[in-house]
Amino acid sequence: MNIPDAEVSAEDRSAFTTIDALDEAPRRSRRWLRPAAVAALLALFTIELILGWSSLTAALSQLRAPRPLWFAVALIAELAAVNCYGRMQRRLLRSAGVSRPVHQHIALAYAAHSLSVTIPGGPAFSTHFNYQQMRRFGATPAVASWCIALSGMLSAAALAVITAASALASHGALLWRSLLTLTLAILLLTVGIRRITRHPEKVEPATRAALAKINRLRHHPDAEGLDRIRGFVEQLRATRLAPRHAVAAATYAVLNWVLDAGCLWLCFHAVSGSGVSNAQLLFAFCAGMTAGTVTIIPGGLGLIDSALILGLVTGGVTTSTAIATVVLYRIISFGFIVGAGWITWLIIRRHNRRVPAV
Repeated sequence: MNIPDAEVSAEDRSAFTTIDALDEAPRRSRRWLRPAAVAALLALFTIELILGWSSLTAALSQLRAPRPLWFAVALIAELAAVNCYGRMQRRLLRSAGVSRPVHQHIALAYAAHSLSVTIPGGPAFSTHFNYQQMRRFGATPAVASWCIALSGMLSAAALAVITAASALASHGALLWRSLLTLTLAILLLTVGIRRITRHPEKVEPATRAALAKINRLRHHPDAEGLDRIRGFVEQLRATRLAPRHAVAAATYAVLNWVLDAGCLWLCFHAVSGSGVSNAQLLFAFCAGMTAGTVTIIPGGLGLIDSALILGLVTGGVTTSTAIATVVLYRIISFGFIVGAGWITWLIIRRHNRRVPAV
């Protein structure tokens, strides 16, 4: 509301002036905060660049002429890794009675991966995109949700197994308690889902009670939404994972990580003629991928790279060689694969516009 100047007393003007001054103080501090943060980051990068200049120039000289054959095989290994992830999800859907050509699953793996690693909040967008495409493949909402959740669990379990194996091979300290907890959690979740799919009526009393409490908070009838939940649970009856599909999906999950690690190993040999402990390199890879689970920064930029370089240097690789190896690996696994994934996403999106969902 606007107040005419004539109606405002001297005391009011003084009060308004005081309030404006109080509001202005935080604004001034906020104005200085961003330039100060930027200046601090630039100073930090400058110091790191000066201290690591010799290693960086040596790495760039090694990176100028990577061995073509090793580079080509590294690229093939990374393409095969994404291929395995797509085949893993295809096996899970086939176990639930949904069958689509393998190239559609591989295309989905590329596109979903690019969404996941290149935009803020990427995993959420990737999950939504995966769900939409699986629904187009003919999966019910329950089957699509089950496939996405189980593929994530299989991938995490496969990385944990490979990390444990690399720790044992490199004579590291194996965190048995963490590994056992992960295995037990996956086992309990799998058994729980299996029991629900075979006996959905057993969870209805608990579901009805929980839904009634939620509906009371929303001031809705107690049974509202119960029919939809019953339908969703009934759809889970189709998600019985046959042993042969389970073994195949688990194998593809492990191969996905092994081939990705193989790409890093091949990148090392593309820029260096010296040897490296395969177990230590694998352990460095697992450390980098674990660091990449922190999704604050798209693609794990900086986090994965630092962990990989540190792991390689700890394993006896020179700093310049470690930097060159990681840069070449990221050019393939992040630059090339993500670029191909975005192209695939555009193609899928164009196809979806032409062919409406059933």
